Amino acid sequence: MTSFEKKHEFLVGIDSDGCAFDTMELKHKECFIPNIVNYWELQGISKYVREAAEFVNLYSKSRGINRFPALIETFEWLRKRPEVKARGVEVRIPQSVVDWMNKETKLGNPALEKAVAANGDADLKLALEWSLAVNADVTKIVRGVPPFPFVRESLEKLVATSDVIVCSATPQEALVREWEEHDLDKYVAEICGQEAGTKKESLGAAVNYSKDHTLMIGDAPGDYKAAVANNALFFPINPGAEEASWKRFHDEGIDRFFDGTFAGEYQQALLDEFEGYLPEKPPWPVDA
Repeated sequence: MTSFEKKHEFLVGIDSDGCAFDTMELKHKECFIPNIVNYWELQGISKYVREAAEFVNLYSKSRGINRFPALIETFEWLRKRPEVKARGVEVRIPQSVVDWMNKETKLGNPALEKAVAANGDADLKLALEWSLAVNADVTKIVRGVPPFPFVRESLEKLVATSDVIVCSATPQEALVREWEEHDLDKYVAEICGQEAGTKKESLGAAVNYSKDHTLMIGDAPGDYKAAVANNALFFPINPGAEEASWKRFHDEGIDRFFDGTFAGEYQQALLDEFEGYLPEKPPWPVDA
C-alpha cells in the first residue's frame, strides 16, 4: 500500500510504459530482447526469441507483466515451438528463478540481489546479471520519448480533484527519470515501481477512498486485474490506439469518473473493446 497523504476525494493510478509513455517497443526490442539472446545463450534461435518475447511483452494478454515472469513465459513458448526443437537448441527453464518468483512479491533487482547473496545459485545470478544489463541499456538508450498526446492534458485536468499515483512494474529509477525528464512528476503524489510491489499492492491505497472514487488507467490485462482486486474502476489505453484512447479519456472519461457515470455500461463498453486487442495464443504453431 502506498504511504502518501490523502488530499482529495478521488484516486487515479496510471501505468507508465506503453500507457503514459510510448516506451514499450523501444525498451523490449532494443534493451530486453538482445540481452535475453546474449545472457541465456540463445543466438542459434534469435529470430524465434525475438518473436516470442515480443508476443509475451507487447502483443499478448501478458503485455506489461513483470520482467521475470515474462522471461519465463518467453522460454516456455520457445520450448513449445517446433522450429526451435528442429534447431536442436536447448531452452532451459531456470527452476530457481521460478521458485524465487513464487515466494517473492517484490520482483525487482534488490530482492534478487538478496536471494543471490543468500544461496549463490547460478541461475539466480544469471537472471540478475541479465536484469542489470537491461537496466543499463535502458538508461543508455531510452530518452527523449514524450508522453502520448493528451496525457499531460489529462493530468492537468485530474490533479485539482484527484490524488494521482504511478503504478508500474518498471524499476523505480527509470520511472522517476522518465517522469522527471518530461516534467510530469509534479502531477503525481507518488511513483510506485517494481520495488514497491505489484500493481495490485501499489493501488492498495484505494481502501482510503469511497466506492467508485478510484480509477486505474492501463494498457494491459494486468492493470485491469489490479483494479478489480482493489474494487477500482478501469480505463483501458488500447495498444496501438493509444492516442485515441487518451483523447477519449480526456474528453469524456474524466468527467464520467467525477460525475459518477463511469461504472456500469460505459466501463463495460470500454472493456469489451479492450478485450479484442490482445490475443492469448501466438500466431505460430505450438506443440503441446
